[in-house]
Amino acid sequence: MAISLSASTIPSLNTRVSAESSPKLSSLSSLQFPAQFRRIRISNNKGISSPSRPRFLPLVEAKKQTFSSLDDLLANSDRPVLVDFYATWCGPCQFMAPVLSEVGAALKDKIQVVKVDTEKYPRIADTYRIEALPTFILFKDGKPYDRFEGALTKDQLIQRIENSLNVKQ
Repeated sequence: MAISLSASTIPSLNTRVSAESSPKLSSLSSLQFPAQFRRIRISNNKGISSPSRPRFLPLVEAKKQTFSSLDDLLANSDRPVLVDFYATWCGPCQFMAPVLSEVGAALKDKIQVVKVDTEKYPRIADTYRIEALPTFILFKDGKPYDRFEGALTKDQLIQRIENSLNVKQ
């Protein structure tokens, strides 16, 4: 099964769509996609591709682990832990996903990167008073050591972590 979307199938802000004529599209009337996403193809086994130019994402070596609690993970980590508090609906959070993968690979011997979905784990988000997304908390020895919010580039994030930990790559 494949789904194809193009700019012509999604109304932009300039197009008026009445709820009576198309109730499903009326909720999409405020969407606008950047030029590189105006035509994408989604399929079950091919992922997302763009006909205008192929995009190759770096291979991510993610290790999915389950812990009884975030506190357990933080207490038992032998390295500082960078926790990314995110939500699936958050645009800047989605921008940070590949950046975090690159940072995790670049600093793999120095830090551990963990992602916490604030929608699935609201109690954890409340515990750490997460009010903006994405929020990053760097834990050292199981305790919050540094905290910052917003999307950053790979270089900015690495510099922030290194400055905070006084560790050079």
